[in-house]
Amino acid sequence: MSAGRPGIAVGLQKGHVVTKREKTARPAARKGRLSKRVKLVRDIVREVAGQAPYEKRLMELLKVGKDKRALKVAKRKLGTHKRGKAKREEMAALLRKMAAKK
Repeated sequence: MSAGRPGIAVGLQKGHVVTKREKTARPAARKGRLSKRVKLVRDIVREVAGQAPYEKRLMELLKVGKDKRALKVAKRKLGTHKRGKAKREEMAALLRKMAAKK
């Protein structure tokens, strides 16, 4: 018997002394994680299809420095503040990338 687990019938650490088993990772633990293949497919689709009209409007607003208005537009189109912020950042990154390419 170890000092931490007395193996007696009463108290906080009561019960039979056993060794902990290591649990295997469930497939659900990686749900939502981006794979290389999915990233490649999304990048190709983005390149071919281009931006949606609201995304073009966001980029125009960001160009003229209206970040708050861009967030409001994105939020209205996407439904939540968090998604709106993420989309605004994505469009800003795209603008920076385009500016660096020129």
